[in-house]
Amino acid sequence: MQHDAEQDARNDGSGGDEQGGRWFGDHADQYVDGAWRPSGDTGSIEVLNPATERVIATVPAGGAADVDAAVGAARRAARAWGATTREERLALLTRLRDGIAGAQDEITATVVAELGAPVGFAAAVHAGLPLTVASSYLALLAEHPFEERIGNSLVLAEPAGVVAAITPWNYPLHQIVAKVVPALAAGCPVVLKPAEDTPLVARLFARLVHEAGFPAGVFNLVTGTGAVAGAALAAHRDVDVVSFTGSTAVGRAVAETAGRGLKRVALELGGKSANVVLPGADLTRAVNVNVANVFANSGQTCSAWTRLLVHRDHYEEAVSIAAKAAEKYVPGDPADARTRIGPVVNAKQQARVRSYLEGAITEGARVVAGGPEPIADLPVGFYVRPTVLADVTPDMTVAQEEVFGPVVVVLPYRDEDHAAELANGTEYGLAGGVWAADTDTAAAFARRLDTGQVDLNGGRFNPLAPFGGYKSSGLGRELGRHGLEEFLQYKSLQY
Repeated sequence: MQHDAEQDARNDGSGGDEQGGRWFGDHADQYVDGAWRPSGDTGSIEVLNPATERVIATVPAGGAADVDAAVGAARRAARAWGATTREERLALLTRLRDGIAGAQDEITATVVAELGAPVGFAAAVHAGLPLTVASSYLALLAEHPFEERIGNSLVLAEPAGVVAAITPWNYPLHQIVAKVVPALAAGCPVVLKPAEDTPLVARLFARLVHEAGFPAGVFNLVTGTGAVAGAALAAHRDVDVVSFTGSTAVGRAVAETAGRGLKRVALELGGKSANVVLPGADLTRAVNVNVANVFANSGQTCSAWTRLLVHRDHYEEAVSIAAKAAEKYVPGDPADARTRIGPVVNAKQQARVRSYLEGAITEGARVVAGGPEPIADLPVGFYVRPTVLADVTPDMTVAQEEVFGPVVVVLPYRDEDHAAELANGTEYGLAGGVWAADTDTAAAFARRLDTGQVDLNGGRFNPLAPFGGYKSSGLGRELGRHGLEEFLQYKSLQY
């Protein structure tokens, strides 16, 4: 690691303090077979701070050689790790959880630097949620029935084999923990390929795994691009399970590649979730929560309620409330504790969001807050304006496709049947919200939605509930008991 790169990170407002800064600089190693080892590939990936557009680190662009070494190490470790007792795995995972707890400030600083998440949100969600999820799996591991009597059979839940975990950049540590911890709890060794935009927190996680004392080969980290390292992992003959989170288009490619090897596949993909406000609901609260839901993490959340559906009698009122709420989100330096919304992750994402907004205007949408124009006060950084669009029709591109930026579209409906039709009227089905005068009314409507999770009247996120989608939003589930079972296979012994 070069000192000057670390010093640059400290000087550029990236959150690179003495703890977070240790991951800034040049790295040429991968974590394979229990140690940091030189990459077998010569390429590198530059990691940019999206608020400053400055390079804060480089990591190896691993390819087939690194993937083969990591998968080989995992395969050699598989039988012994799968034979460990529940108590042995629980002890190691407890030490890992405690390591995550002790590294909260370091995690926060690293995510602020490489993702551009505001420091308050980074501390609460990017650092705090992985700790909550890891703790939840300790409790599940302690009580999960790995053996069950069914009639004259003893049913054994056994590790599903070597796991390839391919994770996204938008919630980098949460997605790592949501895949790696249950896989390890199930007795599966793991090869992790993190997103190339946010590899530094993955390297931090690898260090925590190492410090917890896991056996060599049980956890391996390969940084690289999805097109090279990710594809090599999905196709590798010694990988048994592929757990992927990312776009629907890439998810289809991963599933096709893995399917040729008859690998088990879990896919958490895109979303275009609807938040339906029924007559009688608290309109002001529902709209304000909707805007906050979408603008969190700069709109880079697959489950965000990007479509706000309100009855036509309350449409203009809802548009006005949303526009006023958006005024509170002023883009700024993510290292400043006062900032509520930072940049998007990279220049490509910035251009993508602006292109969607320009297209929406061309198709007839009305901008009531934000818009595609650059922010004059922020000439440097991948910032976009938090935007609310009205006069959007269901067939518009911005109402059908995942923008993955801070953009809310408001659509009117005639009655509940029309609201359900609109809510279900995209290829996605990941999440959603329903607001009504009472919970029973909200729940009755939620049963009509083709989606994996629905929050009723602002119900809180539950890390024990299964998370995943219908339709093009994916296959399988993460979190809780259902997330653990993605990494188990079953054997029946008849007596």
